[in-house]
Amino acid sequence: MAGAVDVVVIGFGAAGACAAIEAADAGASVLVLDRFSGGGASALSGGIVYAGGGTAHQRAAGVDDSVDAMYDYLRVEVGDAVSETTLRRFCEQSSDMVGWLEGNGVPFEGSLCPYKTSYPNNDYYLYHSGSETSAGFRDLAKPAARGHRVKGPGTSGKLLFARLAEAVRGRGVEVLSGTRATELIAGPDGVAGVRVRTLREAPRWVRRAHRLLAKYAAKPGIYVPAVRKALHRRAERLERRYAREVEIHARRGVIITAGGFIANREMMREHAPAYRGGLPLGTAADDGSGIGLGVGAGGATAKMDKVTAWRFITPPRAFVGGLLVDAAGQRIIDESRYGAAVGEALINRHEGKGWLLVDDDIVAEVKRTARKEALWFQWLQSIYMLRQGRVTGPTLAEVARRAGVDPDGLAATVEAYHADDPMRKPAEYARPVRKPPFSLLDVSVKPSLGFPCPMLTLGGLVVDENTGQVRSADGGRIPGLYAAGRSAVGICSNSYVSGLSLADCVFSGRRAGMSVATATR
Repeated sequence: MAGAVDVVVIGFGAAGACAAIEAADAGASVLVLDRFSGGGASALSGGIVYAGGGTAHQRAAGVDDSVDAMYDYLRVEVGDAVSETTLRRFCEQSSDMVGWLEGNGVPFEGSLCPYKTSYPNNDYYLYHSGSETSAGFRDLAKPAARGHRVKGPGTSGKLLFARLAEAVRGRGVEVLSGTRATELIAGPDGVAGVRVRTLREAPRWVRRAHRLLAKYAAKPGIYVPAVRKALHRRAERLERRYAREVEIHARRGVIITAGGFIANREMMREHAPAYRGGLPLGTAADDGSGIGLGVGAGGATAKMDKVTAWRFITPPRAFVGGLLVDAAGQRIIDESRYGAAVGEALINRHEGKGWLLVDDDIVAEVKRTARKEALWFQWLQSIYMLRQGRVTGPTLAEVARRAGVDPDGLAATVEAYHADDPMRKPAEYARPVRKPPFSLLDVSVKPSLGFPCPMLTLGGLVVDENTGQVRSADGGRIPGLYAAGRSAVGICSNSYVSGLSLADCVFSGRRAGMSVATATR
């Protein structure tokens, strides 16, 4: 293990891997630190990269897209998270970004999904991954499929990270697993290194046990919080007993890419108390410690209250024809919107409670199409919605009473929908809701193994948008300190659509890696 290198990267997910690759390609010596065995939330993700403007895979699929159309759509989603200049640069570079990933072994394919879905099955690897086709957005910019799914079975984030990790190690970069950064080292001209506690010299059985505990705490432990906590406590005991403290000096700088803080209940209560009852999408290392390191060095934070909560009602696509209502029977949102927009509306405006109203025709179509349109876990989710989360009734009034929804409000909502839909759901998604029996499917945000609501934090350290250098509270730049991915404010820090976080990890990780490798003290 090197005592001094040019660049130290804290965290080994997509952002950390991309930062390490670019720094190494710029001629810097690089050391990557990771508390567990790499991957983080990136490896647990669906492996979607949001890219457009005319990528090779869009062209192969016959998708007509432009940088301007991509920018016009994202400008609404992104808001003030980054400047217009930065967003434009991201859009202009996104096609080349996909090519860069492919050059590092990450496979993509232009098989276009022909139906509305939150995540395509293994037949398709390009789809509309946001709200591009929904009311309002389709009028601002021509819709285009920009969700580029890494070509691999199941949720393909694990393949994305595996290929990036191979590319990192192929460049001779040392990856120090079982290592937790505890403090940044201050030097006369800024951040000069990092203190860590590492299992590098621990007995082999300790390192193996620590690795296995982390693996199963991440997945399947992610779905069963009690299992995750138990396994994580055992990993922590190994760290306390066997880890030793080491100082590592960074001649050019340190990059923080240690993820967000979705696994830190205290930080969640402080910054985003409304977001509870969801599934923390990440590992136990997504505890905000990386952000804390930056704050300890004088770094400023922003968007810490921004959390994305994914309440997906598709697949199957037939569910989009239903009506999302609250306890008063009032419509919540255009059902064709992306699941994060649905989750935000539920949590911030309806106390996390909602129901999907469907009729017998929609239920019949769901039963016919769910298996072929969904991956296994999505199929099980649709079964859960129809069995465990469902009440039925011969009339709208009766089903409303059984679900605890206001009957008069529901009746008025259905009448308005059939007369002149106030939500303007696009015609290709709209369905009449008239044939009894009627069903109300519970889509409320609450702990549920059968129908979880994944959540991810979006805020973090404020960085210079040209370099990724961490900014201080007075707007200055902290010498030698950079951040990327979900440890930093980025493109998706206001609003999330599938693939935008991973794309930002690549974009911001590469930016930080190139900047720190060429920085002068």
